[in-house]
Amino acid sequence: MAQIDSIQLEVFKNRFAAIAEEMGVVLRKAAYSPNIKERRDFSCALFDDRGRMIAQAAHIPVHLGSMPLSVEHAIHTYLDKDPDAETNNADGLFPNHKGRTSTFLEGDVVVVNDPFRGGTHLPDITMISPVFIPSNDSSKTTHLFGFVASRAHHADVGGGSPGSMAVASDLYQEGIIIPPIKLYSNGIVNQDVWDLLLANVRTPRERSGDLRAQVAANQRGIVRIKELVQSFGTKTVSLYMSQLLAYAERMTRGLLAKLPAGTYTFEDYMDDDGIADDPIPLIVTITISGDQAIVDFTGSAVQQTGNINAVYAITQSAVHYVFRCLLDIDVPNNSGCLQPIEIIAPLGSVVNAQPPAAVAAGNVETSQRIVDVLLGALAKAAPDRIPAASQGTMNNLTIGGWDPAKGRAFTYYETLGGGTGAHSSAPGLTAIHSHMTNTLNTPIEALEFAYPLRVLRYEIRRGSGGEGRFSGGDGLCRDIQTLVSAQASLLTERRKTKPYGLFGGSPGKTGENVYIHEGDEQTIKGKDIVQMKPGDILSIRTPGGGGYGSSSSDHDD
Repeated sequence: MAQIDSIQLEVFKNRFAAIAEEMGVVLRKAAYSPNIKERRDFSCALFDDRGRMIAQAAHIPVHLGSMPLSVEHAIHTYLDKDPDAETNNADGLFPNHKGRTSTFLEGDVVVVNDPFRGGTHLPDITMISPVFIPSNDSSKTTHLFGFVASRAHHADVGGGSPGSMAVASDLYQEGIIIPPIKLYSNGIVNQDVWDLLLANVRTPRERSGDLRAQVAANQRGIVRIKELVQSFGTKTVSLYMSQLLAYAERMTRGLLAKLPAGTYTFEDYMDDDGIADDPIPLIVTITISGDQAIVDFTGSAVQQTGNINAVYAITQSAVHYVFRCLLDIDVPNNSGCLQPIEIIAPLGSVVNAQPPAAVAAGNVETSQRIVDVLLGALAKAAPDRIPAASQGTMNNLTIGGWDPAKGRAFTYYETLGGGTGAHSSAPGLTAIHSHMTNTLNTPIEALEFAYPLRVLRYEIRRGSGGEGRFSGGDGLCRDIQTLVSAQASLLTERRKTKPYGLFGGSPGKTGENVYIHEGDEQTIKGKDIVQMKPGDILSIRTPGGGGYGSSSSDHDD
């Protein structure tokens, strides 16, 4: 085995991450929609030829553990169809190529959003491009070296409501479902597929621009990987890819070995599924044994009629995120982090839903609650390292309709920040996105320029954080007025169940959604659809984070 240079390992870690970051810069600058350009609701990553994630930029955590599953399904789809070929990989990862050949070509771009084939929810469209480099012989042939991928949240993908993020009871109501399919083949666009996609969305001009931005991002990643291989050689780059995976695995095992061995359980609840009013339990049992962990969601609710169902990719992402956060050092975001962790997510449950379950809120809301229960359990093992609950929701707001000034449809989508949980040495942060989302807000100027909307209020929701020795962060208030008739869709959580405090800290305040028509205020449900008239206002008041420890007055008593 070749000698591994620790300095070179660090260099390659940062080189790979820099490629993913540069892909993100291209995507952001080339995109049309404010959701991608301003809020940065996207992720970019690099993969080896087996579909293992080598590096992801510091983009969206909910994409962290799920993008490899999209690449896996693309690999499955574009291996040849020899039924007699051996498909089991000795390493237990993705199918190897023994007896089978890849049908990928240079210049291919595979597009997919199917949540049951590695996606998260339908608005998150993933583009996957193979990377070919020259073979190490004189034949001037190329071979498949790896993949680059970009995933972006598109502000409309069809379905029953503008923005494709409304209450629904099956996947077909949520938008167009895209299995892994070549949007480009050998560098040539598949115009029929392109036209089909744009014919099923309300905002084809914006979607076309965002899709092309993803293609451009992938192209930049391919160029940079080829330059890296040209500078260092195929064997060296491949070696450090595999060593970075092993390094992340070693660091994760080291973390687990330092945690107290034992079994830790926690339970929390989703408010409801948007159709029925009953709370939805999520239960996790984490067993730490040596340098391994079992994360078992047995006992969680069965999949629901409404769209809070999370597919397995989402649950895997949440687990990846939580354990990655516990690592003290700058470990690369790659597939190695998950190797020491076994995830048990019962089929047909709210954390591993099966088709044709609706899943739009599973990605954005249930993912947050999965994090809450994971952290709640781990607080029993590492109380000084785990914060109280953050706001526990992304406060999804979609407004869509017809913009007469521009003569076309519009769909505005945004998630809103809130308070984060306090921890053992500091209060929580105020009015910020937390955990499974890492987006920004849409600047007021950009929002009002792009849409027939006005922002009337945008301020901190003082006093919404839980009290304690350290207080939870406060949420925010954002009041948006529509200037035209429009339909608004809300997918929000923590409107009934409060973000928990830890070790005597008080919970954060629940959020509130208020619809204002001609001065009359009406509190509306956490998951709702509202028909708005010109001049109507939606006021979103987001939850605060939980407090940590007993307050000083309680302590003095």
